[in-house]
Amino acid sequence: MGRRAALLAAAGATALLTTAATLTAPATAAPTRALACGDGSFQAEAVQSGSTWTARRGGSTVYTGTDLRAAVQAAVNSLTAGRTTKERVVVRGSGSMAASSRISLPSYTVLDVCGTINVTGSGSGDQAPVYSRGTRDVEVQNLALTGSPLYGIFLRNVQNVVLGRIDMRLTAGLGVRIDNRGDTSQWTRNVRIDDVYVSGASSHAVETYGVDGLTVGTVTARDVGESGLLLNQTVNATVGRVDAQNAGTGTGYAAFRMANRNGRIGSGYPTNIRVGEVVARGGGRGVFCVSESGGAVIDRVTLSHTGNNSVLIENCHNVSLAAQSGTITGGGELRLAARSEFPNNKDITIQNLTVTDSAIRESPCGENTTFRNITRVNSSQSVC
Repeated sequence: MGRRAALLAAAGATALLTTAATLTAPATAAPTRALACGDGSFQAEAVQSGSTWTARRGGSTVYTGTDLRAAVQAAVNSLTAGRTTKERVVVRGSGSMAASSRISLPSYTVLDVCGTINVTGSGSGDQAPVYSRGTRDVEVQNLALTGSPLYGIFLRNVQNVVLGRIDMRLTAGLGVRIDNRGDTSQWTRNVRIDDVYVSGASSHAVETYGVDGLTVGTVTARDVGESGLLLNQTVNATVGRVDAQNAGTGTGYAAFRMANRNGRIGSGYPTNIRVGEVVARGGGRGVFCVSESGGAVIDRVTLSHTGNNSVLIENCHNVSLAAQSGTITGGGELRLAARSEFPNNKDITIQNLTVTDSAIRESPCGENTTFRNITRVNSSQSVC
């Protein structure tokens, strides 16, 4: 019976075994199948048929026409006014919208786009295909974008946000921007980003500013003009993986960048930024910490052939690089530096690295800097 159960499990089947041995074993729940885009219950939908879009809420049609943006916005607007629980809109189809327009999501709205939105033309300000400001409990489950948005997703002064599977294959613009710059007295709070892929953006793949409470699964950046993931003045953040190729080529931006007092809580830098892995191939810098940022542990790094510094830590505090392991191959040097207008580096630990065909340099000397377990292969080292 045990062999039969094993064979069934290997084939992906589920067997109910009623032997005494099975009855005494701990119960194991069957794995939950991830819902495909559009599956599950919803309150409104926008559906494409040929060149016609139809938006419905239940049995009521709220829009018919050729405009994708108008159809999706009509479906969103048909949700219950003044709601305090989430309601969901499913978009079934693909189409275009102008970079000078937006789909606005109010509080307690879930958007699931099963198709591709192509963004055309140009615009100004904070326009975005998906936009929300001053809201709470907003979720984007699936979204695929092409074209040239100003921002693919723009969220400002929001709370309790979830971005699921986001795929942006762009020719310009910034991928995801989440900030509090409308009212800087209030943090944007509790943001979760599961899996974002951005290619071709002229700016960053993902950028935050003024966020308290950020959880990121994976950011994948390909051939973006600036950073893969940029955290500004963001605290209490956990990032699984940043995977960047040719991010910020020819610039000082980085696969992973922290700036503008990122990780600073009050006047101190307790460890509150935790990053599992940073991968950088080509591009500008690999890891860049600047302008009084810190409170960060980066467990693993794989940095190869960056055009600028593989790592630059400048005026930062309590940063641990390669807490578990790391490699730097070719490219620019690992540099600890400081500008005179900010306090010097303090409590920086560089460890568990193999550095090949590159260099390590500290200038000026920081306070309480530690280098340990460094293997150098054809690489120089000049530290204090």
